[in-house]
Amino acid sequence: MEAWFMLLVSLSIAAILKAFFKILIPTKQQILNLPPSPSTIPIITDILWLFKSLTGLESILKSIIAKLGPIVTLDIGFRRIIFVEDHSIAHQALVRNGAVFASRPPSLATTKIVNSNQSTINTSLYGPTWRLLRRNLTSQILHPTRSRSYSHARKWVIQILMDRLLSESQSGEPVLVKEHFQFAMFCLLVLMCFGDKLSEKQIKEVEEVQRRFALNLLRFNVFNIWPSVTKILLRKRWQQMLSLRRDQEAVLIPLIEARKKANREGINKVEDEDYVLSYVDTLLDLEIPHENRKLDEGEMVSLCNEFLNGGTDTTSTALQWIMANLVKYPHIQEKLFREIKGVVGEGEVVVKEDELQRMPYLKAVVLEGLRRHPPGHFVLPHAVTEEVMLDQYLIPKNSTVNFMVAQMGWDPKVWEDPMGFKPERFMSSDGEVVFDITGNKEIKMMPFGVGRRICPGLGLAMLHLEYFVANLVWNLEWKAKDGDEVDLSEKQELTTVMKTSLEVHVFPR
Repeated sequence: MEAWFMLLVSLSIAAILKAFFKILIPTKQQILNLPPSPSTIPIITDILWLFKSLTGLESILKSIIAKLGPIVTLDIGFRRIIFVEDHSIAHQALVRNGAVFASRPPSLATTKIVNSNQSTINTSLYGPTWRLLRRNLTSQILHPTRSRSYSHARKWVIQILMDRLLSESQSGEPVLVKEHFQFAMFCLLVLMCFGDKLSEKQIKEVEEVQRRFALNLLRFNVFNIWPSVTKILLRKRWQQMLSLRRDQEAVLIPLIEARKKANREGINKVEDEDYVLSYVDTLLDLEIPHENRKLDEGEMVSLCNEFLNGGTDTTSTALQWIMANLVKYPHIQEKLFREIKGVVGEGEVVVKEDELQRMPYLKAVVLEGLRRHPPGHFVLPHAVTEEVMLDQYLIPKNSTVNFMVAQMGWDPKVWEDPMGFKPERFMSSDGEVVFDITGNKEIKMMPFGVGRRICPGLGLAMLHLEYFVANLVWNLEWKAKDGDEVDLSEKQELTTVMKTSLEVHVFPR
């Protein structure tokens, strides 16, 4: 109680002083033409924003933007963040001024633990280390040629998923699919990360420690307020966070070490048909620019954590949203099945990856799922490296800027009936899909971000979604529970998920 009392007194004094100086001295925002901001209580509002969930933040932001316009400023946890809702302003920032908006703000005290002080692709400052890490991932793992080497892994995982779904459906009861989707995607990403088909027990152990670490981060947000003080006043809680990180390292480091040992001993890559180049393999010999050193264990754990989380939660969430809409709208599911049937040969159990290219309606279904239900409603924050004009406003150097992904995909000025699920909107008159999801020419939606910091896994994510949706529809018929209306309302977890998880009947076709 004494620690909390001291903290409260300190914050109160700071709030009074800030309010006093705000009255006497005009702020830079008052002098310059900065994006507008709502009225706030100094210090107190900053801290309250920090503890808002993204869902709560988004709903309040919508009302602020309705009053102040499509670009606004909020002070969150002593950091000024500019939010952009408008498509053209986003394009002006991320494409036409891409280099200026390509860096990241300094990490908060808690996220520094997660990313080893910004040593991951998503959090690195714009510069040589980021280029090295991103180039390594895109050329070694995500390049289309390399991606094809994981085709047997995808076939293995889709079989695991369908076996689990059919096994649970045999009772006649509806199947809760969320956990099955997550486990399947995690199996695939673990194999790509560590190069081995781990046992179900090992995969569950990795999954558990990853999820526990991620879900507990919000509990430690207090350390993002004056960390030098809060770490001392709440040292037991800080030790709890460090303990979660040590638990993660205790599970992941042995897997990294096992891959190091296998590389030293020389795997017979020619004779072993199950051999794949793993993400860990590509990290072992990387050298940090200007430091003449290789990655340490903590940095490798952070990069593996980024790889596993980036490819699991977002993809499994998007998959659940897409399948939920195929259950809610059976005519779309039937139309998709007919397209697949026209491409896949009779008697074939698995839809092959090269067959996906001949299924434009499948691609349209996936794109509509990402537009209507983007797993992330915001991108990762961008940092501005020099003063720049954005629309009519001045964006100061070192500002933090974020973009409202979901709102752009739901904009009625761009999309007709934006809250409907209509894959046909992506189909051209000749039955093909012509849509640039990278946003280079114009931004209509940006579920993977846009510009220099666009998600490097875009291509792999689209492949996984198309592959899994096609095989799930080809092999199984998906029906809603009797008398059940599929609920498409949302809630915030690690991603924006279904508030009521999808529970359905599945039948072999």
